[in-house]
Amino acid sequence: MSDTITAAPPASSTTSLHEDGSPDRLAIDTIRTLSMDAVQKANSGHPGTPMALAPVGYTIWSKFLRYDPAKADWPNRDRFVLSVGHASMLLYSLIHLAGIEEIDKDGKKSGAEAVSLDDIKQFRQLSSKTPGHPEYRHTTGVETTTGPLGQGCGNSVGMAIAERWLAARYNRDGFPLFDHDIYVLCGDGDMMEGVSAEAASVAGHLKLSNLCWIYDSNHISIEGGTDLAFDEDVGMRFQAYGWNVIHIDDANDTAALAAALDTFKATDDRPTFIVVHSVIGYGSPKAGSEKAHGEPLGEDNVMATKRAYGWPEDAQFLVPDGVERRLRDAMIGRSRPLREEWEAMLERYRTTFPEDGHQLSQMLGDKLPDGWDADVPSFDTDAKGIASRDAGGKILNAIVPRLPWLLGGSADLSPSTKTDIKGRDSFEPDNYAGVNFHFGVREHGMGAIVNGMTLSHLRGYGSTFLVFADYMRAPIRLAAIMEIGATFVFTHDSIGVGEDGPTHQPIEHLATLRAIPGLDTIRPGDANEVAAAWRAIVEAGNHPTALVLSRQALPTIDRSKYAAADGLNKGAYVLASCEGVPDVILIGTGSEVSLVVDAYEQLTGDGVKARVVSMPSWFRYEKQTEEYKESVLPKAVKARIAVEMAGEIGWDRYVGLDGKTIVMNTFGASAPIAKLQDKFGFTIDHVVSVAKSLMETK
Repeated sequence: MSDTITAAPPASSTTSLHEDGSPDRLAIDTIRTLSMDAVQKANSGHPGTPMALAPVGYTIWSKFLRYDPAKADWPNRDRFVLSVGHASMLLYSLIHLAGIEEIDKDGKKSGAEAVSLDDIKQFRQLSSKTPGHPEYRHTTGVETTTGPLGQGCGNSVGMAIAERWLAARYNRDGFPLFDHDIYVLCGDGDMMEGVSAEAASVAGHLKLSNLCWIYDSNHISIEGGTDLAFDEDVGMRFQAYGWNVIHIDDANDTAALAAALDTFKATDDRPTFIVVHSVIGYGSPKAGSEKAHGEPLGEDNVMATKRAYGWPEDAQFLVPDGVERRLRDAMIGRSRPLREEWEAMLERYRTTFPEDGHQLSQMLGDKLPDGWDADVPSFDTDAKGIASRDAGGKILNAIVPRLPWLLGGSADLSPSTKTDIKGRDSFEPDNYAGVNFHFGVREHGMGAIVNGMTLSHLRGYGSTFLVFADYMRAPIRLAAIMEIGATFVFTHDSIGVGEDGPTHQPIEHLATLRAIPGLDTIRPGDANEVAAAWRAIVEAGNHPTALVLSRQALPTIDRSKYAAADGLNKGAYVLASCEGVPDVILIGTGSEVSLVVDAYEQLTGDGVKARVVSMPSWFRYEKQTEEYKESVLPKAVKARIAVEMAGEIGWDRYVGLDGKTIVMNTFGASAPIAKLQDKFGFTIDHVVSVAKSLMETK
């Protein structure tokens, strides 16, 4: 049973705080007033939470966070995650006062401030470094993109997992290379979202003592008081998850908060959950109101609030003398010696353990080991074939030993998704070196955790059935926004699931995944396309991938007769064709590729000039040159048919107004697969018939 500690009441009441003229209080009020001024100038944003949590954020950064502002990508830095992404001005103010130095897209210091005062004045404006919600890659000092509530909480569990795995894999006696902590600010909205509950349950099970969530319990949400819909005891909930729970009666009591964080640092058998009670928009005449939370205070209220702080009420974006250096000096004084010592230790490590040291250099540099794909199998021609999920499992098992930081698991489905690594241990509280991850029936939490792992230099993957992609769409979308190489493996990809019926037969899911900008959705047509897909996924670490695989066996195509599977790299390729310009083009993906190949052979036997295009990835195809696209789908050929056991949306782009589709326009049904293929028209005879009728109309 976890311990619950209640901090002592604050030494001074909140009504007298404005009389405290200490340097720390001056810095805290600078954060508050910068947040108010930025939101007011933008006429948009959330001022209340940054104002209320300024003492919390400042205390973490000034006294605990191991983070060198001059080296924002130090691998062993502590992570600070603002899950309450609407409070972005709190983070931007901290980044500015800490003097974090910008790192450009090439990983080099640009010589500029990560967030300047001018950037703060451009809050929420086009092309500024201070967007409405924090964005990873966009602003140095932002560890993950947050805004959709609960996602930062989920990411933080992945980051904590990554630290534990890296420590177990690479630390040696006298070489504690990885020992950093993860701090998270979250709020009532995060606690209402199911994803944070899923992630917290995983963290408690794994006893991630390097993880600390600070929960701002202010009892306000957009609609008003949280008692409209939320009145549970959150602390007791986390106690049940196996977390150490600490209560702070007043967010302004920085001494009590520091004591709680000291307790976190001393706890080694469970994560820590600190409940901080605050008044949203502290000091504002609108404190505790929705207005203080979700919109600018208004000029009169801003001036009145500054008066309450003892602040010059006409001053805007004021950073008093000494404040700019106070936070930076505190962080540098604590963190720079640690960072320099760590870098020296890493050099000694590379000499003492050259193989692991080389591996670390590759991982931290986001590079691949030489020969990482040397053991990827090729598959012989086989009419019976193999399910693409089974092929995927064989390929994954061939890659992981040569690419050990390719890590992941499933949402309680590894026997079905085939993502378990044979002969290897599970990642559990008593073995953080394990490589098989068990996320439980928690698809949403899994997606957010995989993103957090990937943000820590690991190549994270998670797997489930395609129909459950709906449960984890937010983290998939955020992975695309962040441009990180997370991989989401989805099996049971069509009505081929058969007797499980329409509840488990994905219809609309391919279209909705393809609609996400920056997400590569790959649906391979046979085992060798799966091998090509995994090669493409690993080599492209700057975007996420949804790998979509079948439960049923797919014939392994004769690559001596048809085109090589590495055509997948270009998204679509000519698999088989006639001499000259075809009369009809058959386009297929996944399990339907072999179907259109069979239809092509019958059409060819009937004297029809036909072509087969395998199109596993629209994302990759759209990146090709117009010349290449023309070589695959000539504009002059209007007779085109797309065959896919999924919804129709989007296929008009490739078949044109004159083309046809053989797709799913309804949900599926429960029956053996052969019966379903016949019912819904996924047969050779039907494809041939549609092709001939289409040609007759030309």
